[in-house]
Amino acid sequence: MYLSLTLVLVFLFVSLLIYGIFLTTTTGKRELDERMKTYTARLGELNRESGLAESLKNFNWKSSFQDASKIFAAKSFTKKAEIELMKADIPLRGEEFIMMNFLLMVGLGLVLLLITRNPIVAWFGVVIGFIVPRFIVKRTKIKRVQKFNSQIGDSLTVMSNSLRAGFSFLQAMEMVSREMPAPISDEFNRTLREMNLGTPTEDALMNLTHRIESEDLDLVMTAVMIQRQVGGNLSEILDSISHTIRERIRIKGEIKTLTAQGRVSGIIVGILPIVIGLVLAVINPEYIGALFKTPLGWGLLVAGIISQTIGIALIKKTVDIKV
Repeated sequence: MYLSLTLVLVFLFVSLLIYGIFLTTTTGKRELDERMKTYTARLGELNRESGLAESLKNFNWKSSFQDASKIFAAKSFTKKAEIELMKADIPLRGEEFIMMNFLLMVGLGLVLLLITRNPIVAWFGVVIGFIVPRFIVKRTKIKRVQKFNSQIGDSLTVMSNSLRAGFSFLQAMEMVSREMPAPISDEFNRTLREMNLGTPTEDALMNLTHRIESEDLDLVMTAVMIQRQVGGNLSEILDSISHTIRERIRIKGEIKTLTAQGRVSGIIVGILPIVIGLVLAVINPEYIGALFKTPLGWGLLVAGIISQTIGIALIKKTVDIKV
């Protein structure tokens, strides 16, 4: 009975996860198909099929998933997740992300429980299912910001040349949105749309800095704000900032190379105990189970976690050099 229930839950989890990925990756194509049906469907065509197959075909899985996700709507953690998804440019709502994260936690825990029959390993699966999606979103956001920063120098050069040619500041931004690749073109285009819809220029630029957590962008926007208030030659200001940003990028690259060994050491220190714990839980559950069954074991676990946290923090502090 227990095994059958576990298999059913695992099947439902895998099915929902696969379908959720399908919905996310084919949204545009399905919307286009639905619009085309309005013009291509013949009269009475929808009445030709009946029965269970037709019911399944007409069942709106996307709507059902969204309805289920509404459980997490209007929650503070959902709003925070939605802000992070927006910064990472991931086309998901906050409640949809939380729902997929919940399904991953439950499903991964059940799969590991079915394979190992060990509750400790199953809880490791739940923790991994909780951490991995958030880690992916964070890494995606960081990579997007890094790519944005690598494009700022060239974008400032384009804007500076446009201003010298007689263009206005908004026309220079439009030039960047047309000539530069994503993500900077997408963000500038979004800022221009906000301005065209009536948002004040200063507010639209501040919204841009909130979406992109970049010190280089903050420097550019601060200079633009000051120039709009007190005046000055904006093209020369942008050239000076462009040179400063290029030098900062060069220095950051050198620092990243010099601190590579320390960063790898921190990753190994953080991952190795978890990997060893999982291996021992599979090979010899009774041996590692003593850590979770005795007061001394719990004390050692707490001491190990504290030591790991201190070690990782010290390594991170050593290799994290601000420029």
